[in-house]
Amino acid sequence: MESEIKGAVGGGRMTRRTFVRGALGAGAVLMTPVGGAVAAVKVKKYGMVIDADRCTGCHGCTIACLSENNVPDGHYRAWVKVMAKGRYPVASIHFLPRLCNNCEDAPCLNLCPTGATYRTPEDGVVHVNRKVCVGCRICVTACPYGSRFVNPLTNTADKCDFCYHRITRGMNPACVDACTGRARIFGNLNDPQSAASRYINGRPTQRLRADLDTRPKVHYVNADRSIMGPDYTRLLAGRS
Repeated sequence: MESEIKGAVGGGRMTRRTFVRGALGAGAVLMTPVGGAVAAVKVKKYGMVIDADRCTGCHGCTIACLSENNVPDGHYRAWVKVMAKGRYPVASIHFLPRLCNNCEDAPCLNLCPTGATYRTPEDGVVHVNRKVCVGCRICVTACPYGSRFVNPLTNTADKCDFCYHRITRGMNPACVDACTGRARIFGNLNDPQSAASRYINGRPTQRLRADLDTRPKVHYVNADRSIMGPDYTRLLAGRS
């Protein structure tokens, strides 16, 4: 029989399993015995850092994602947005790699009527359960980043999940391995020694639509600030 833990309020009782699940869902720090001592173990928080200065606009990430995840024609889980600024003779081209932000406060998850959109508590990745999704498109509309679509092959919502089938085996997402400029860096943001955390350390970072407070787990370095804020409707106009 599972041991029970007294609740801090009102003397309520909960099982050990329920307590651990609640702590994980809250992003808490768990304490586990190691070699007779007690050590703090942080829950993983997978995320990505994108250095816009390193992106060459080769679209290798897009092609790798399409192949790895069997994404149907005309739809994308990962892509590079090409932005032109200014007018001749003072003009510039900017590349902004895009994907689902796997937000910590994700509107798609909050508004999903069936529970098909969910988060794995052990690492914070947002998923879609195709067996539960009814293709109502509420999550597609709710996403302020244009990162979701309805897959015509399954008639269910679809999006990037950091190639979950790869990262749970210790591999990088396909887009990261395919990036010729090494613009995409993936890792556990709760681990200060991960590649993503070390890249962020000492560098100013940006997140898309920080004003929305969805707390995206995709961080940008050296991105053009004029296309990161509230007025970025051009980013949503197609995925090329």
